[in-house]
Amino acid sequence: MSSTAEWRDYYELTKPRVVMLIVFTAVVGMFLAVPGWPDPLAALFGTLGIGLAASSAAVINHVLDARIDVQMTRTRGRPLPQGKLKESQALVFAFALCAISMLMLWFLVNPLTALLTFASLIGYAIIYTTYLKRATPQNIVIGGAAGAAPPVLGWTAVTGEVHSDALLLFLIIFIWTPPHFWALAIARKEDYEKAGIPMLPVTHGNEFTRLFILLYTILLVLITILPYLSGMSGLIYLLAALLLGGVFLWYAIRLKLDSSVELPMRVFWFSINYLMILFAALLVDHYFLIRFTL
Repeated sequence: MSSTAEWRDYYELTKPRVVMLIVFTAVVGMFLAVPGWPDPLAALFGTLGIGLAASSAAVINHVLDARIDVQMTRTRGRPLPQGKLKESQALVFAFALCAISMLMLWFLVNPLTALLTFASLIGYAIIYTTYLKRATPQNIVIGGAAGAAPPVLGWTAVTGEVHSDALLLFLIIFIWTPPHFWALAIARKEDYEKAGIPMLPVTHGNEFTRLFILLYTILLVLITILPYLSGMSGLIYLLAALLLGGVFLWYAIRLKLDSSVELPMRVFWFSINYLMILFAALLVDHYFLIRFTL
């Protein structure tokens, strides 16, 4: 195996696309936490530390799910099922990433961010992956708390405290996670059945899952209005939230009425773009408000 291939295998273990979304929402949390620009060193080391911790959690997830991944079409090409890396190599890599991230956050950012980030890592990599994922069809609902933490982590990185506005950001991602992931679960239902994972479409069927995607999407649209109602954001964000929410709701209604094979994956990919654009709108709105209130 070439050194380039080995580097790519380790890189793939970190789930870079997922980590990029995590880091982006954390960075938005940092910028929303202060009226001007966040402290550059806190923002830099906070971003690096949160990103490395998320990467560590992803690698641990790969290790713990390796035997399941072999059975699933979507995941059997990953480095561990393919035998490109040993589990022991992956674990050493994960622990190294975790140690570096915790040291960086504790000494170069603040202890609160380090503790909350470590709790999020344990929540996803251990509690969700080893227990919740295999125990209940509500796995992604309960486990979504770990995935919703990054904006709070970013906020605490530059302020040293947890604020109610940061918890609003947490709530948005927490409610977004189930419809986002259930769309994927419908598309990959056979894989989850073979692997024995009790995702909602497996235990309750596609129609029930489509209904819950619609209900959660309605709730999400309502929740995303809260930053405006609380005074955290202005009209730019509100218009973006309503427009994006309208499109997401349209997708959810189509998904409820249309059982076409390709639609769930379209909803899944849209949901990712939805979250990125929504948080970008929060950021634009934040600095627009600052500019015209100073």
